[in-house]
Amino acid sequence: MTDHQRHELSTGAQALGLALTQEQEEQLLAYLALLIKWNKAYNLTAVRDPDEMVSRHLLDSLSVVPYIGQAERWLDVGSGGGMPGIPLAIMFPEKRITTLDSNGKKTRFQTQVKLELKLQNLEVVHSRVEAHQPTQPYEGIVSRAFSSLEDFANWTRHLGEPASQWLAMKGLHPTEELVALPADFEVDSAHALAVPGCQGQRHLLILRRKA
Repeated sequence: MTDHQRHELSTGAQALGLALTQEQEEQLLAYLALLIKWNKAYNLTAVRDPDEMVSRHLLDSLSVVPYIGQAERWLDVGSGGGMPGIPLAIMFPEKRITTLDSNGKKTRFQTQVKLELKLQNLEVVHSRVEAHQPTQPYEGIVSRAFSSLEDFANWTRHLGEPASQWLAMKGLHPTEELVALPADFEVDSAHALAVPGCQGQRHLLILRRKA
């Protein structure tokens, strides 16, 4: 891991208002190293430049940390290479984080990360989201560029409960997608995210089920 990547992570986290512990910083960099290594064979992400991965993956994932709140049980839908679920598991060792993806290569990578980083609070599930039946509902469900808001709501409706919140990480503000939001969902809040080193817009929409 290069000093440049360490510096970029450290200064980026500070810009996001996050104070990383030494252990969290080391785990995030270890995760990045595994992502770089496995990406060569497994095509986990289209981003090839390791330095770019710090901002596009690590800092982008960390940008939602202030919005995680008190919810204990979280699901990362369509987690891909493990984002934002794995960084969230590192940041919140007291919470239970589940990552879900239908791609076996990607869940095998995530499982390797769980083992190597000893992330006891992380559960990796290889499944289509529609087929996933957890033992209890999730209090929070997050997705990062996974699908349209309509599909995100429809495919994960059965995974939450009345008090759950849905966090949709987007690029441009999805004005057109909001028109198609299912009638039983509403936007609780919307936030423009400033991700250090990321070009272009980033937005977070927090959805809730209507009472």
